[in-house]
Amino acid sequence: MQFTDLGLAEPILRALAAKKYASPTPIQSQAIPVLLQGKDLCGIAQTGTGKTAAFALPSLDHFARNPKPTPLQGCRMLVLSPTRELAAQIAQSFRDYGRFLKLSVEVVFGGVPINRQIRALGRGVDIVVATPGRLLDLIDQRAFTIKDTEIFVLDEADQMMDMGFIHPLKRIAKLLPRERQNLFFSATMPGEIEALAAQFLHDPVKVSVAPQSTTAERVRQQATFVNQAEKQALLTLTVRNEPIDRALIFTRTKHGADRVVRFLEGAGIQAVAIHGNKSQAQRTTALQAFRHGHVKLLVATDIAARGIDVSGVSHVINFELPNVPEQYVHRIGRTARAGAEGVAISFVADDERPYLKAIERTTRVKLDIVPLPENFVEAVRNLPKAAPQRKGREQTPEQKAKRAEGQRRYQDQQQRQQRGGAERAHRPDGETPAKKPFRRRRSGVGAHKAAVQRTAR
Repeated sequence: MQFTDLGLAEPILRALAAKKYASPTPIQSQAIPVLLQGKDLCGIAQTGTGKTAAFALPSLDHFARNPKPTPLQGCRMLVLSPTRELAAQIAQSFRDYGRFLKLSVEVVFGGVPINRQIRALGRGVDIVVATPGRLLDLIDQRAFTIKDTEIFVLDEADQMMDMGFIHPLKRIAKLLPRERQNLFFSATMPGEIEALAAQFLHDPVKVSVAPQSTTAERVRQQATFVNQAEKQALLTLTVRNEPIDRALIFTRTKHGADRVVRFLEGAGIQAVAIHGNKSQAQRTTALQAFRHGHVKLLVATDIAARGIDVSGVSHVINFELPNVPEQYVHRIGRTARAGAEGVAISFVADDERPYLKAIERTTRVKLDIVPLPENFVEAVRNLPKAAPQRKGREQTPEQKAKRAEGQRRYQDQQQRQQRGGAERAHRPDGETPAKKPFRRRRSGVGAHKAAVQRTAR
């Protein structure tokens, strides 16, 4: 099957041809015909299967065939995403697929000033991609409404649940109009996700392209048993010995991610970290450097497990195993994308062995056990010290120059004030500066009348 066989509007086919997309993925070939008929859909597919195009293409086709003015302070389509990075990627996909359509797309998430988002949404937008928290902030400030939404998409629903968005989602469901098309996507479908789907969907068509919690077949999965304190030495050896194009390294905690980066830098290996304690600017800069190949190692918490769509990720390294088996599936799904092959390496400490058993039981895949390298003991003994922790954000030369100029002006101001104080202290006794006579302002109705009289003159 080709995209041309699905009956999509010509501008969309032209955009797909420009990206050299010819054949739809299984989730796309099954979901698009259903959505073109205007039905609700519940899609179950593991990460990296092309879910974004599965809901973006038929929605853009609907807008191409049914042009309408955008509702004031509202939108025609709302897409909810669990993370900022994923929201930005979805919005960019809409712009790419709709490049020949005159449609407006805005992405809304926290960590950035809200006023610009308020101004952008005030004119009305065709498509809004948002995280739940910032969306509700805008609604609470009466700067945005979703009462005119025609198409609603809930993406990565299971991660929404894991991140504690269940109550915001229930509130958003009550604010949406009754008549709308609903699209619900999730990589897994446990009981609580089905209950959540029932609140949004009406007589949906269910599409599933992979068994629940299966892992990518093209990923070579292996594990090495190692003491927790010796994992950093093993990581340094692995990075130096493996033919890595780009690698995602996962830790369970934010501080753990920063610590891994400092040890890698101490060994002369460049790496960057991305997690919830980083500002949005820092997260965007790190992700762009990783995407463009300027940095080959990106150390991340699970906030990035589904929010990163970067081609060329050859390795996923689980520095620490996740305590939720499904999260392992999402992590390793960052490699072996677009038909490529990948490697997933897990470091397993003694207290993480139950996590490994749970992962193998859930995925029904037995990981290959790889012994420690021959020179491992020497590597542990000679492990370089961690690089010193950076204080504050890294500044560009322009920012440093601007800061220096501000400091110079402040010092000049302080010196002028000091000179003025010294001059006042050396005035002759009894000499005081002339003061303007005090004049009480009139208040009340009379003051207004007097002002009008003066203006008339």
